[in-house]
Amino acid sequence: MIEMRSIKKVYNTGKVKFEALRGIDVEVKDNEFIAIFGPSGSGKSTLMNLMGCLDTPSEGEYNIEGRSVARLNANQLAEVRNSKIGFVFQAFNLLPYATAYENVELPLLYAGLKGKERKERVVELLSRVGLADKMANKPTEMSGGEMQRTAIARALANKPKLILADEPTGNLDTKSGGEIIKIFEELWNNGHTVVIITHDMNIAGRCQRVIKLKDGLLDNNGNGSGPA
Repeated sequence: MIEMRSIKKVYNTGKVKFEALRGIDVEVKDNEFIAIFGPSGSGKSTLMNLMGCLDTPSEGEYNIEGRSVARLNANQLAEVRNSKIGFVFQAFNLLPYATAYENVELPLLYAGLKGKERKERVVELLSRVGLADKMANKPTEMSGGEMQRTAIARALANKPKLILADEPTGNLDTKSGGEIIKIFEELWNNGHTVVIITHDMNIAGRCQRVIKLKDGLLDNNGNGSGPA
């Protein structure tokens, strides 16, 4: 699904250049459950932004499903993000004045899904994450775990193959965090490819494979199976 070769990412801040990724090779196959693991500043979120076509590498080659990202224009990149990738963030990124139903419905509105199909899809997704009784609740009326479940339902709206989650349990207590990881495990078992960014070894240990980063480089057996 994902092939990255000699990927570098350099940020220019005035006269200072910061090399967030320093030439890494990464592969993600169909239906893998992967943790990208490392301390703060290791390049994890930068790598996720590149995988999700939210940013472009300074150097190197990135192919997603055999297509070179460098050859895609802005509209094509947006189409990849909207149809092939579901994003889940630490801060949930929900619309604060919209209900759970409306938050999940939004990407379906953009996709042009008709009313009846849209309603069926939203109800299906919120039921799937255990929120059938919270559809009318706004984020201020939900717990952190419920907000993240809503965010996961929204990420699944357009049936993406790839789920990218950036520290999805970072704002949750241990119990809620465990429940969120269980949802990701279920998604993986149902055929999704799931990539989780984390600095938590316990979460990394529940994934099928761990890619370790340190100072913008793969750390030791960065593409090996399981945490070292």
